[in-house]
Amino acid sequence: MKHLLKILKICMFSFLLLITACNDDDDGNGEMMTDLTIAEIAASTPEFSALYAALVKAGLAETLDNPGTYTVFAPTNTAFKSFLDANGIASIDDVPGNVLVNLLLNHVLDSEITSSQITTGYINSLATGPDENNLSLFLNTSSGVEINGMSAVINGKADVMASNGVVHVVDAVIPEPSIVDHALANDNFSSLVGALTRPSFGSTYTDLLSGTAGSPFTVFAPTNEAFENLLMALGTNSLDEIDDETLQEVLNYHVIAGSNVTAGSLTDGQMATTFQGEDIVFDLSEGAKIEDASDTEANIIATDVQSNNGIIHAVDKVLIPQTVWNSINPTIAGFVAMNEDYSSLLAAVQKAGLTDALNADGADLTVFAPDNAAFEAFLNSNGFASLDDVPVELLTQVLLNHVMSGVALSANLSTSYTGTLATNEDGDNLSLYINTQNGVSLNGISEVTTADIEVRNGVIHAVDAVIALPTIVTFATADPDFTSLVSALTAEDQPDFAGILSGTTNAPFTVFAPVNSAFDALPSVPVGSDLTAVLQHHVIIENNIRSEDLSDGASVATLEGDNVTVTLPGSGNNIADLTDGAGNTGIGVIAVDVQATNGVIHAINTVLIPDTTN
Repeated sequence: MKHLLKILKICMFSFLLLITACNDDDDGNGEMMTDLTIAEIAASTPEFSALYAALVKAGLAETLDNPGTYTVFAPTNTAFKSFLDANGIASIDDVPGNVLVNLLLNHVLDSEITSSQITTGYINSLATGPDENNLSLFLNTSSGVEINGMSAVINGKADVMASNGVVHVVDAVIPEPSIVDHALANDNFSSLVGALTRPSFGSTYTDLLSGTAGSPFTVFAPTNEAFENLLMALGTNSLDEIDDETLQEVLNYHVIAGSNVTAGSLTDGQMATTFQGEDIVFDLSEGAKIEDASDTEANIIATDVQSNNGIIHAVDKVLIPQTVWNSINPTIAGFVAMNEDYSSLLAAVQKAGLTDALNADGADLTVFAPDNAAFEAFLNSNGFASLDDVPVELLTQVLLNHVMSGVALSANLSTSYTGTLATNEDGDNLSLYINTQNGVSLNGISEVTTADIEVRNGVIHAVDAVIALPTIVTFATADPDFTSLVSALTAEDQPDFAGILSGTTNAPFTVFAPVNSAFDALPSVPVGSDLTAVLQHHVIIENNIRSEDLSDGASVATLEGDNVTVTLPGSGNNIADLTDGAGNTGIGVIAVDVQATNGVIHAINTVLIPDTTN
């Protein structure tokens, strides 16, 4: 009676299949429900006769007839014939039993996954490879569902639901993958594949990494982005510009022969000798990383992609052996690209389109480089969730505010103002205040932590904070020569000068800023409204008057109301002389053009006094 019921179930399923096949109007995936097992579906479906015969020979028909939750990628008869022909095998009967078992298990997952649940990525089949580890399948959903780049789910033939799982009909048998097969299947490794298959190498690497001689292999596979960063570091545009010997040294440095090293078997500080001959070191103190000869660690970003002749772990950096590192002299962009501490800076540089500028030979630049922690603090303090939220124009100027033209080693830095490549709305370069009295500080907000990283096109000084675009207040508070001025501006009985001069209302400002000695020379510092009038007499609103804009006899109205008159040239060492509202003359302009985003500062040696008779 049970046998009769089983026959009736199979007949009913075959009738349903016939109805589905005749209905060509539905291009979607069927999800046809049945209480047949996967084995019964294979037995009752004409296009699976080869599959069923293989399952019976391998002793797996019974397994797929038992209760469970399986996913089977089921090759058609045509797929089996193509596989046998391609491998010179007359029939399934000629395939060795143990080979056939593993081949079939490479089409089976131990959980039920419908087409809507499939995502691009790796998953393990029930087939096994070195050390009895389950083989990996790479599922790609960019166009339908593709498996290992060799087989695809046939349109309209996904989601044949069984009582113990689901069947997806595929157009090709999925052979046990080699390391080369997995590299070819994943587009993220296309640069690696291009390197391995360089015409001058012939089939050296494809034969090695698809075969068993010297296997199993452990391969640390750099992503395409990792190769892009390598090219940046080398100052080249293409892998074609790297000579054969160097490229082979690099590729060999990513392979460990004779060992299938899983992620779980790694230990902190463990060393491994590569196929190239030099060692790599594993650092598990904060995630899984690899130390190479460059002292810049690579992150292991995907693990345990198991093939039949080894295992792949994806890394975000091309590993550099000592033999190659000795000959590398990276550019600024290249150094940043090779150093994980500056991954945020690299992302910012790429978003701002500044990669080429920082990669150019002969650029001769000095860069103050904020690390990842500095960028995180900058984003948090400015209310940005990520770099993606920072407007490109703003990000570009912030980055350029860390760059000076010319090479300035730490020994050449002194307490002074210099210009960065950032500009205000008028195209004037912003200033940078460097203070070397105690280390090297920049605009009073960032400290140099590591100096004099000399690279091919300049020098890098690592800093602990992003140097935000400066306002008038930035420079006033950063420069110890203006402490008396800052005290006056922030006195309790004064308006919010700090808020005014750090904002954009009535900007740009031109500020004649008295140095400390100017305040010291006053008989007494005014208070209250008198102090307000004095301070306002030093500010010109809505005008960014640089030194080149000054002319002899020019008279300009201040925020207080009285005019300040310019005399050129200045007396003695003065760049210019000023006459204030009270008629005091010979007031010396002793430093000019400290350029902020919202105005410009000129330092003066005497406090300006307005006309008190008004």
